[in-house]
Amino acid sequence: MVLQPPTRSTRVVWAADPATLAVAMSRAMFRAAPAVVLVSGRNATTVTKAAGRAAALGIPLLLVGDGRAGSAAGPGGALARELDRLGARSVLALDRTARAAAERLTGSDVVTDPARLPAIRPPSPVTPVTVLVPAGDVPGMATGLAAAIGTARAAGARIQPVHSADPRADPTAIAALAAHPPAAVIGLGPHFGPAGRLAARVATAVTGVQLPGGGQVMFPGRRLVALYGNPYDGNLGALGQQDLPATIARAKQVAQSYRALSDVPVVPTFEIIATIATAGAGPDGDYSAESTVADLKPWVDAATEAGLYVILDLQPGRAHLLDQAKRYASLLTNPSVGLALDPEWKLGPGQLPLQQIGGVDAAEVNQVIDWLADLTAAHHLPQKVLVLHQFRLAMLRDESRIDTSNDHVTVLIHMDGQGAPHLKDDTWRAVLAAAPPGVHFGWKNFYVKDTPMLSPTQTMDRSPQPVMISYQ
Repeated sequence: MVLQPPTRSTRVVWAADPATLAVAMSRAMFRAAPAVVLVSGRNATTVTKAAGRAAALGIPLLLVGDGRAGSAAGPGGALARELDRLGARSVLALDRTARAAAERLTGSDVVTDPARLPAIRPPSPVTPVTVLVPAGDVPGMATGLAAAIGTARAAGARIQPVHSADPRADPTAIAALAAHPPAAVIGLGPHFGPAGRLAARVATAVTGVQLPGGGQVMFPGRRLVALYGNPYDGNLGALGQQDLPATIARAKQVAQSYRALSDVPVVPTFEIIATIATAGAGPDGDYSAESTVADLKPWVDAATEAGLYVILDLQPGRAHLLDQAKRYASLLTNPSVGLALDPEWKLGPGQLPLQQIGGVDAAEVNQVIDWLADLTAAHHLPQKVLVLHQFRLAMLRDESRIDTSNDHVTVLIHMDGQGAPHLKDDTWRAVLAAAPPGVHFGWKNFYVKDTPMLSPTQTMDRSPQPVMISYQ
């Protein structure tokens, strides 16, 4: 018995035909085998029993297909080639169809009684391999999956069901991968691919670090309810109107009012204004006062240790958003810290805060996305959220070009309109209509400037329901 050492640390195995899938897994796991189990692929119960037999013997399980032209069992087809490649001297045929196919396709000794097989020494795994398998049904592929799993077990692989195409979205899978880090991973199913993306996802999953609310993918799966402001200036929002312990308690209280209304965990959140737009140019001339990491770290650490999520908000003035984001790289390596950009305060040459509403080009936003994604990938962090504040369409120029495809960063457009409910609803509809595909949406309530401020029930009474709700 010779197992197949993984040629790549991560790969995806799949075929649309069950018999061909069984061959594909055999090729992935075995270089050679003295015997194989062969069974008709028509009955899932029979194949499942055969998979148990193959796993116990430590030999591959192959299937006889449905006989259609081009199926794996055809003369010269994948089944015949695999039997030849493995050098199998014996075939354990578990039904008449399998026996007939084996006798037709191979000169191997065909037996129907396991006791007639030659002595088989179960293989020793050459490296720890985990096979990720769909936790639910895959229509038409029950027999192929059962056979592939049986062969993987025969080779000593660990089988890990995943309730998602992305293992980072399954808290149980994350815990299992962290408890038994694999040297190699096979994704059994096309939805796990491509292999490069799966490798990055598994590298994050094996850290075992999960976001507040569970998992390592931001949305769907949680709803953020945030206090907005700066810790050292109560005039900028609710977050700075009390000391740190009281702010944590207040954030939890506000979040609690949404729990009965939400079908996903509600996570209390701080949205901290890290850079504040200023009327004066300041020493660096950028019309933005940048908080130091030392100023923010006590608030970030205390909040995340208390189970909160933290978002660092940038009001850049004339500064470049990427330059400001990089100031807080050390804080953003915390798994529970994301980033927000506030284009209202993004100024062009000659513009001043409070004299006009600013805006940002998609290209500058995408630079931040790329940098944040690279930081996240380098540290194998859970997915980051990038919040884009908007209450006028001109705040996000050419927003259809904003990159929402990055696997490490999820983009959320946060509707910041204020005033009467009907005006805010108009802004909400405009924001939704202009947004690029793949974004999530948030909503802000103002304690003073909304007339009146919506209740939690009223806030949730919109479609889509906001996945982030902040209070200023």
